[in-house]
Amino acid sequence: MMEMGVRLFIFLVFLLHQTFAGGREQGHHEDCVPGFQVKQYQVAYRQTFQKGLPLLKVEFDDCAGNEDVAFEVSVTKFHVDGDLNLVPLQDVTYSGPVMFIHGQSAHADDIAQVDITGLPLESAHILKLLGLPHRVKRSLLVPPMIVTENQRAPFPRGIGKSHVIATEKSWDHIFRLTGPGADQDPKGLFTIDIDTGDVSVTRSLDREVIDSYQLEVSTTDLNGNLVEGPVILVITIIDQNDNRPIFKETRYTGEVLEGSPTGTTVMTMTAFDADDPATDNAALRYNIIRQSPDKPSPNMFYIDAERGDIVTVISPTLLDRETLPTTRYELEIVAKDMAGSEVGLTGTATATITITDKNDHAPEFTHPLFEAYVYEGSTGVAVNLTIDDRDDPATAAWRAVYSIINGDPTRRFEIQTNPDNNEGMLSVVKPLDYEGAAFHKIFIKVENEDPLVSDAGYGPSSTATVQVKVLDINEGPVFFPDPLVVTRMENIPVESFVASLNATDPDTLQLQSVRYAILRDPAGWLTVNHLRGTVNTLASLDRESPYVHDNKYTAVFIAIDNGSPPATGTGTLVIHLEDYNDNAPFVVPSVARVCEDAHDMNVAIVGGRDKDLPPNGAPFKIELGKQPGLDKTWKVTRVNSTHSQIMLLQSLKKANYQLPLLITDSGVPPLSNNSEVKVQVCFCKKNKMLCSSAHSHHASLLVILATLMLSLPCL
Repeated sequence: MMEMGVRLFIFLVFLLHQTFAGGREQGHHEDCVPGFQVKQYQVAYRQTFQKGLPLLKVEFDDCAGNEDVAFEVSVTKFHVDGDLNLVPLQDVTYSGPVMFIHGQSAHADDIAQVDITGLPLESAHILKLLGLPHRVKRSLLVPPMIVTENQRAPFPRGIGKSHVIATEKSWDHIFRLTGPGADQDPKGLFTIDIDTGDVSVTRSLDREVIDSYQLEVSTTDLNGNLVEGPVILVITIIDQNDNRPIFKETRYTGEVLEGSPTGTTVMTMTAFDADDPATDNAALRYNIIRQSPDKPSPNMFYIDAERGDIVTVISPTLLDRETLPTTRYELEIVAKDMAGSEVGLTGTATATITITDKNDHAPEFTHPLFEAYVYEGSTGVAVNLTIDDRDDPATAAWRAVYSIINGDPTRRFEIQTNPDNNEGMLSVVKPLDYEGAAFHKIFIKVENEDPLVSDAGYGPSSTATVQVKVLDINEGPVFFPDPLVVTRMENIPVESFVASLNATDPDTLQLQSVRYAILRDPAGWLTVNHLRGTVNTLASLDRESPYVHDNKYTAVFIAIDNGSPPATGTGTLVIHLEDYNDNAPFVVPSVARVCEDAHDMNVAIVGGRDKDLPPNGAPFKIELGKQPGLDKTWKVTRVNSTHSQIMLLQSLKKANYQLPLLITDSGVPPLSNNSEVKVQVCFCKKNKMLCSSAHSHHASLLVILATLMLSLPCL
């Protein structure tokens, strides 16, 4: 049916082509002839025409711009794309000896022929249908061949034969063999008799290097022109059992938890055989041939012969890490090919299996009672508690966790685990007081980091008692309160009472006396009674002293008992000093400048300063000094509670003037201070002030009058 369809398509296309050609001849004759500009094309046959790979480019012109041109190919596996390329729509292994391309638009309708050269002769009858010349039909038959690997000499050895079946007798062909293994690397493995087509192998082959070869057989005439083919020749290498099983590693390691159920998978052994996996040559079987040690049973483990899984055979009760002669067993494993038959090749490896621990033994104290002796007032480790644990050291089933369960309500103790030896270190973290309690009884519990298994539990041996005895030492006196804070007025009379120190000896069971002394008195203002601890002034207290910070003066005292050896304690006295109006105010700044021809008669704003605290400071009263005549030239006006404005009432010549001012604070009683402000009257030009460096004139009445007299001739 397919052949009938192809013939019908070719016949219809042929008639259409003849009809259109006749009509065109009756039409107009122009330089551009619509249709295919080249009517016949050739494409060399390939074993596979690859999808999307252009075979050729056709030349078609409908003499009107090739708009809306449609192409149809007789073999539907091909099409003509927009660039006029003939392209396979899929991988094509056989297309026939000829294709026709029908191109059609509103201005042209034409057919082109594509010949496939080098094809087998099965389709020669199509050429006959079209009345085209054809050659004698032949068929090149190349059956697949096999070669056993590792063959011995002599070589070459025949492995098969290629045949040419011809409908007409022909003896003018020559066989050729090409491809990897013939004329390509590895070259020369296979040869072909050019006359008979017999294929031979020239030397021994190794299937594990290359398991098959794909070559091409073809025939040519005596002139070297291709007659038939090429046809694929597949040569398969038959496997021999020439490779031993090889384990990926020489030594494998695995673990199994003690007490695991029988049949627990421990690990998997895997070997590799390079022989053909489809044959018994690579069919492996595993076996355990040795177990070391062989106690408590020589068959503690079993290996699955096909999968290589090692599982436990021993009962869970016997798989006890603490009772086994060792925690590490070695198994010698053999892998044999040929499905384990006697003729199979073998490979060996070692499996090391470690019996891992589970927490089936509770830790136990080595003694039910521990004793410790601690000096009062000290901290640190008091005693190390030792335990026994039969589980695997350095595991969470062995590592201990200690806790205080009773006897420490004030939390003066803590216990930690020594990571080096698993002992419990009981430490004093808050100093103990012999006079408060000379004896402590602490109850300790020990557990593991991992919980115990269900059939194990903590017993009485997992708890212990620690008796701590406190040793008395001579403790230093303790001041109370510390610091002692008092408030005093500065400038109180010398030998005035300041404070009474109170230091007591903690050693209440001993009758000891305490003496006092000054340890640090930065300004040297104080004295202390050695027996009573009363503090008095030795000098005047000055709040404005550099030894006073934030109105506080700090001194440190020492108390010494008469124990053997003597013990000391220190206490701090903080004196908060209240202010007394003992500092007169002063004026700032002390220098002011003004231009001699200035229109603004404001000289400067001055302010008051006072070392005393409110209310012994501001507000300040600033006024002219008491010298006569000052108010004729100068004026002082209050700006705010701390500042005042100095003004000139008339211009002065360039000179330096000392202006006396009187400033008064608000203390009770108030303090006043006579201050002077140096006023420089300067010559000013272009933002520069040229001031006199001469000594200042006192702004007295005589100076002012002299200045006025010098200015009269200028009127």
